[in-house]
This record gives sequence, C-alpha cells and structure tokens, in this order.
Amino acid sequence: VLRLDIELLAAREWGAVVLDEAQVIKNPESQAAQAAYRLRASQRLCLSGTPVENRLEELWSLLHFANPGLLGGRRDFAVRYAEPIANGDAGALARLREKVKPFVLRRLKRDVAPELPPRTDHVLFVALTPEERDTYDAVRAAARREVAERLAQDGNVLAALEALLRLRQAACHPGLLPGREATSSSKVERLLFALEHAASDGHKALVFSQWTSLLDRVEPDLQAAEIPFLRLDGTTRDRGAVVAAFQDPAGPPVLLSSLKAGGTGLNLTAADHVFLLDPWWNPAVEDQAADRAHRIGQERPVMVHRLVARDTVEEGILALQERKRELASSALGTGDAALGLTREDLLALLG
Repeated sequence: VLRLDIELLAAREWGAVVLDEAQVIKNPESQAAQAAYRLRASQRLCLSGTPVENRLEELWSLLHFANPGLLGGRRDFAVRYAEPIANGDAGALARLREKVKPFVLRRLKRDVAPELPPRTDHVLFVALTPEERDTYDAVRAAARREVAERLAQDGNVLAALEALLRLRQAACHPGLLPGREATSSSKVERLLFALEHAASDGHKALVFSQWTSLLDRVEPDLQAAEIPFLRLDGTTRDRGAVVAAFQDPAGPPVLLSSLKAGGTGLNLTAADHVFLLDPWWNPAVEDQAADRAHRIGQERPVMVHRLVARDTVEEGILALQERKRELASSALGTGDAALGLTREDLLALLG
C-alpha cells in the first residue's frame, strides 16, 4: 500500500509515521525505502526485531528514515563506519554506538516478556548416505572450479552464491538438483522420525524451508506416515484459515511453511517444536521464523531444531551464523565485530 499510494500519502503532513517490521526498507534503493523516505511527519519511528540482518548499511537506511542526516550520506557512512568496522576498527565501532545510542531503544524478549517459557536451540546432525555423498562431492568439485574461474575473471560473488545454492540443495535432497531424481533423502527421513515422535507425544511442530520444492518432497513422507499436516506458502489464499486450523487443539500436528510466507507476522503458539530444514548464513530470518512459536501466548518450552548435514557446507554456515549475530549487537549492544558476507566467507564455505 505504501508503494502503490505514495503520491497520496506523501502529499500531506502526518503527525506520526511508524514503520512496523522496518527491516523491509533495509535496502535504500528499494521501492519501499524510496517511498518511506518521501513521507513527511513530525515524528518517525522504526520498529524491528532485526534492524541489522546482513550489513551495517541496513542500519543506515532505517535511521535515514527515522532521523535523516544523523549518519550522513550512504557513501560517507560507508567510509566513516561500515568499512572500518568490517576491518576491525574498534574506534569506528565505538563512535557509531555513541552516535545512535540516543535514538535507539533496544529491548530483548526477556525484558518485555519474562513470563515466556524457555527456548532451546538444538542441532540435529544428519549423515548423508554413500550415494548422497557421491552426489554432494561431485557438485562441490564442479562448484569450486566454476567459482575459482569466475572470481578470477571478474570477482563477481554471484557465482559463489549460485554454487552455494546447489551445494545446499545437495545437502538437503538430491532431487532438488536439476536432472536428478530421488524419492527421499537422509534429511527428510530424519525430519520424519522427529515429527513422528513429537506428534505421538502430543506436540505440534512447524517445519520451515526456504524452498517450496523441498516442502513438496516432505509431503509424501508425511502422507505415508499418516501424519496430518497443513501448508502455508505463497500460493495460500486464506492464511487466516490455515493458522486457525493449526492453532485449534484438534487440528493437524504439523504445519509446513516457506520462510517467506510464514516467517514473520504470524502467531503459531500451538507449536512447541520448530524445525529449520535448510540453514542459511542470515540467522535473523531463522530467528524470526522460530519466534512464530516462541512469543506471548506460548505456555510450553519451545525446541528449535536445525537440521544440518554432516561434512557439508551447512556446517560452515552454522559457524558463519555466529559471526552474523554479532552484526546487530556490535552496533546496538555489546558485540565486538560487525561482518558482512565477504568474498572470503563465500570461498571458505565452498571449502
């Protein structure tokens, strides 16, 4: 609505403008951000659980809306803060914290909802079968050659991202790779085993994936095991009905959801188990998904399971996630470093 009606909305002076889920404007060149910058208001507020997801430049975009000029222009911010901090300059980090401190009110979940039951994060490691390992190793060898050649030619990291996509798919389910067929995978079988136990003990579970094609491959196994389930993705017409059916105590014990469709804005406290099928380097997206269950209204402890294939790129991604979590805390809290996804990170993941 903001993008479509910006001419109407920008034509008047507002008493206040509040952006909920303000990370939507993290890219200052996006249409949403450009529209938000045009709004005129006496007071501007940004609300976000993830004000910094990938790069410190995202914080610049939010503050450029809330307090234009505070951090200077984009290039000035990059030179004075983002680049030095990425290179380990503690002084630049301290200056940035001091600059934004008067304008940022940070509240952790334990501060505002101390009554919430605990959340426990757990990694479920999965061993690939010999056939899956052969496939994975072949994809990795081809990817390393391709990326080395591309980076040598133009330094474009997109080649590395494409290669990582194929490696992640190979770690999850060989059938996701072009030209390959597979009825199931070690990871899907491990998921099914965990869901069977959870359902038999009276628990409900959310299953998230970035790929609807992977959810497609989970469905037949759930049907074969006679485990009722619901699904939420970009094609779902009545999201409210799906959520209501899952929240109903008599409803199905499993909800399959794409991260994009179900990762934010939903209350799914009927679940006390969350399964993340395909870890990626941005932990903020995963935390947003897990928080669909761990939020006000939840009465039981929540278990968050990350399924990770052994000896694959996914183990490297877990390590990288820990570094990414330092992004927000370094600028807004007590972290010591702020690192984006660098060329070196990508090459290291390809190993």
